[in-house]
Amino acid sequence: MPSLKSLRLRIVSVKQTRKITSAMKMVAAAKLRRAQEAAEAARPYAERMEEVLSALAQSMRGRPAAPAMLVGTEKDDVHLVVVMTADRGLCGSFNSSIVREARRLVRSLLEERRSVKILCIGRKGRDQLRRDYGTYIIDTIQDVGRPRLGFATAERVGRRIAEMFGTGEFDACTIVYNKFKSAIQQIVTRQRIIPFAAPAAERAEEETPAANAAVYEYEPDEEEILADLLPRNLAVQLFRALLENNASEQGARMSAMDSATRNAGDMINKLTLKYNRTRQAAITKELIEIISGAEAA
Repeated sequence: MPSLKSLRLRIVSVKQTRKITSAMKMVAAAKLRRAQEAAEAARPYAERMEEVLSALAQSMRGRPAAPAMLVGTEKDDVHLVVVMTADRGLCGSFNSSIVREARRLVRSLLEERRSVKILCIGRKGRDQLRRDYGTYIIDTIQDVGRPRLGFATAERVGRRIAEMFGTGEFDACTIVYNKFKSAIQQIVTRQRIIPFAAPAAERAEEETPAANAAVYEYEPDEEEILADLLPRNLAVQLFRALLENNASEQGARMSAMDSATRNAGDMINKLTLKYNRTRQAAITKELIEIISGAEAA
């Protein structure tokens, strides 16, 4: 049976841990509100950008001058997987769910005898993937959200990916991240960004086109628009994914810290009850010894 001193020290330790988890929960809740607003504000622009590119892709089909970033290369051998995770832990299953989906993607590509390159955005993704797929990791980008997550960060990452594609280092690129749905639910998302892949709703409309579908006319022509729009769309989709990931991280951390705070409270109650019982047993033992000594005398 543990001593009273060890129980007392453990209660103090758990109380200090509860203070930390409670503070982290409040900080995550404050950050979550701003991150959620930013993620929701970025969705309409990114979705509209996808719609415009879908219309351009339909008009560019079969043309020899179609950009490779839009229609892809003739080869499909080398795939770049961009794994977006956090730089810190203590956020429940946020990081592990993304890494699990990335592992499935990499495993399926290797089974198809394709070459794989992994670009990690966030330290936790690299730490979990390097044990099994360390040879495929080409680089890790850390601290993308410090001091503040801005579009310039996504532009830098997008410019690097575009340069790698331009030099023929890969043929297709897919990003894996968590899409924010609520503070307790995040959806692991796999999105192809190179070559451009139309959203599922767009593909469904292509298969069953509406009679009153809108017809777009472009000025200047499609090639000039795509030369500027494709790199911008790459940065926009990366920025949206980073914002969704940031909101999901804060939501997951708030939920995890809330659970940790409640678990710490339950543990304190159990330890306090055990401490009181141990203390009462010690007092009862001393009284029995005193009474027995008095009777013996």
